[in-house]
Amino acid sequence: MAIVLVRHGETEGNVRRFLQFPDTPLSERGEAQALRVAARLRAHRIGAILASDYARAHRTAQAIRDASGAALEIDVGLRERNFGALRGRSYDELETDPFAPGYMPPEGESWDDLHARADATWERAVARASSLDGDLVLVSHGLLVHSIVSRRLDLAGAPAPSGFGNTAVTIADANAPFTVRVLGCTAHLDDATAHDARTVSGI
Repeated sequence: MAIVLVRHGETEGNVRRFLQFPDTPLSERGEAQALRVAARLRAHRIGAILASDYARAHRTAQAIRDASGAALEIDVGLRERNFGALRGRSYDELETDPFAPGYMPPEGESWDDLHARADATWERAVARASSLDGDLVLVSHGLLVHSIVSRRLDLAGAPAPSGFGNTAVTIADANAPFTVRVLGCTAHLDDATAHDARTVSGI
């Protein structure tokens, strides 16, 4: 069995490069991306889907649910990093890099907080996967996926990508050392739905 990590589909916030609110929906292209990743995962025997409750991830997970028939559950641990008072602001207008090591967004979540939450969420996912007759799909956000992939998975010596495209798929063994089989793959997208290069490291 495997654990499949999926980043949500594109949003207008990804394209416009601003820190998003929880209710930010998928863009038209993001909807198309969600359908394409759902079609890709239809070939898997999916035991369950866990998703962030943020609109962009939840909608992506719904597409996978509709294609696979697997049960969809919410895990708030899969939410994106909380940027607090910076939400709604564009990267360009900020006086500091919100992704800089050690930076603490006002009313938000530090990198250490995010990593601790990612660790706890990953442990729950591993326990959940052990009870399934099929793969476990996690639908989340760029920074949360990067935290798990770069810190908890066995990349066999390969570096983790600096970011993950919209609907990028990463597949790892469900048992330690969690060896990666597929890393940040968007081969299911075509020219019309491929992610905008500017959104790879966005949230």
